[in-house]
Amino acid sequence: MKELGQVANLDRVPSPALLVWPDRVQANIERMIDLAGDPARLRPHVKTHKMDAVVRMHLASGIEMFKAATIAELELCLAAGAREVLLAYPLVGPNRGRLVQLATRYPEATVQFLADNAEVVTSMDRRCEEAGIELGVFLDFDCGMQRTGTDSIAESLRLAAAVHESGSLCFSGVHAYDGHVRVASVEERERIWDAAMDSVRRLVKALQESGLRVEAVVGGGSPTFGLHAAKQGWQCSPGTTVFWDGGYGAAFPDLPFESAAAILTRVISKPGNNRLCLDLGHKAIASEGPLENRVRLLGLEGAKPVQHSEEHLVVEVEDASLFELGHCVLGIPHHICPTVALHQEAFLVRGGEATGERWEVTARNRRITV
Repeated sequence: MKELGQVANLDRVPSPALLVWPDRVQANIERMIDLAGDPARLRPHVKTHKMDAVVRMHLASGIEMFKAATIAELELCLAAGAREVLLAYPLVGPNRGRLVQLATRYPEATVQFLADNAEVVTSMDRRCEEAGIELGVFLDFDCGMQRTGTDSIAESLRLAAAVHESGSLCFSGVHAYDGHVRVASVEERERIWDAAMDSVRRLVKALQESGLRVEAVVGGGSPTFGLHAAKQGWQCSPGTTVFWDGGYGAAFPDLPFESAAAILTRVISKPGNNRLCLDLGHKAIASEGPLENRVRLLGLEGAKPVQHSEEHLVVEVEDASLFELGHCVLGIPHHICPTVALHQEAFLVRGGEATGERWEVTARNRRITV
């Protein structure tokens, strides 16, 4: 994977800061299209970037369908001009009314949600009838992750029939997220994935035999994107592929994506001859998992993280005197998605220099207007 390289004009950028390389983002979008064979097969998840500018890059590349995890992300896509958006998250509480509000506001777009129980189907049918709109429904089928959805074909058939018989809902198809399939070995990953997809294929067959037309199957995330793209003619919904990150880059070198985002941090103190303190705390980079795996510091690959708190990251190095206070370091997050959500904006890097341009992280908050 090609490294990011040196960045000029970083004195313009306060740290910690999220940096994004638009040319690399575009290259990753083009790789997504190449793998899928047709932009019409792509329904990328916007949870990674949450940015209006990135949605518009997808649209300009011919990608018109999206997947969202929050109402704000859904609104982001609709406001940018998406043709079709699936809220791939269980609908509970006020979010049911918020979804109907947005669908009413954007009647030219197709808005869809997931269902894995009869109660949400009944509730949303009533709400849509009162609002005079129609929403699409995807069955949320558990193909092995055991997080949301039903793994019962019989229950899925009952839910699909209830949607089909409703007055204000349209059966759109099946959603199956295989997030549990993430082993590094390509052969083993394919074996586990194929077993998971066999259950989905059996569901699709049962739905068709019951007389229901399955318009679409939305499958997979980034680790299995290549498998879905090459071996199954369903819609693909990768998310991390647009920015990539250290975790997926290390685990899945077979996938052709490159880092398009990083965190700028600076040395703010030198507490001892062999320690550096960086302004890269929990509030600037995702802090899940072991301390040593949260970020790859470019140029400090040998540094050992020893403390991580809200505003600070302390690392051990051989000789702290080699680094001046204010020294800039770029970090590749292990997990880019929650890292992006910690920042209000991204500073752009073009042609090897920070340009002063910024992209808002539009759906960072869970509410935009509704």
